[in-house]
Amino acid sequence: MRIGDAAAAAGTTPRALRFYEQRGLLPPPSRTRSGQRRYGPEEVARVLTIRRLLSLGLTIEDLRGCADRLHLLDGDTLPPHDGPACPRTGIAHRRLAVLDAEIARLTTLRDQLATQLGVPADR
Repeated sequence: MRIGDAAAAAGTTPRALRFYEQRGLLPPPSRTRSGQRRYGPEEVARVLTIRRLLSLGLTIEDLRGCADRLHLLDGDTLPPHDGPACPRTGIAHRRLAVLDAEIARLTTLRDQLATQLGVPADR
């Protein structure tokens, strides 16, 4: 399928597919004689996996670190955290720590603002 069809099937844009390819998350697709990109179901599944991981808070740079294992995450559920694609001490755990720190920072900020406004801190 062409890039527009593949993007629509994955719920994204052709621009995003080209971006994922440039960043090394999506292997360069085969091309037609006229140079148009051709995608199959495997590439669409990979894009769906990339989008799911991005929605969970991982970044493009996080995913670049394990781009060679993204195919292990295809499907409707993520594998166990100690499987080959998600080592127990790895990218997902570092990202979780970053998110926890950001939640703590925002909670403190919210509590400070609530105090200034005289709003109860327990929401």
